[in-house]
Amino acid sequence: MLWAMTDDEQLPQKARELIENEDNEIFFSIISLWEIQIKHILHPEQMENSKVIARYCHESDFELINLSERAIGILPDLKRPDSAPRHKDPFDKMLICQAVAEEMTFLTHDSLLSDYGVSNIMLV
Repeated sequence: MLWAMTDDEQLPQKARELIENEDNEIFFSIISLWEIQIKHILHPEQMENSKVIARYCHESDFELINLSERAIGILPDLKRPDSAPRHKDPFDKMLICQAVAEEMTFLTHDSLLSDYGVSNIMLV
């Protein structure tokens, strides 16, 4: 989301094409805003606050999606093989559960997330 907002060169071409395709609805999560705000508090010189990022998202016609109780209920079933590298990011886990619950595709460049075996994750 941040790379798309800033037109960062790190944004993979496939993600850029999906985001720029007017036939696709693009959503951003309240979960991401929480993570951004926490990072802003820890490193304000490196990260804009979540209000600014949310405004950019709305201006870009991204739609906000809130965390549902249904998504929270998916977490106990979110498993990785014992042989998979350890993944500790709770925000990623929440975003995966949200994608599953809302039947959405979660775009990510983090290859560790594919170990969850969830079809809603698209590596870009």
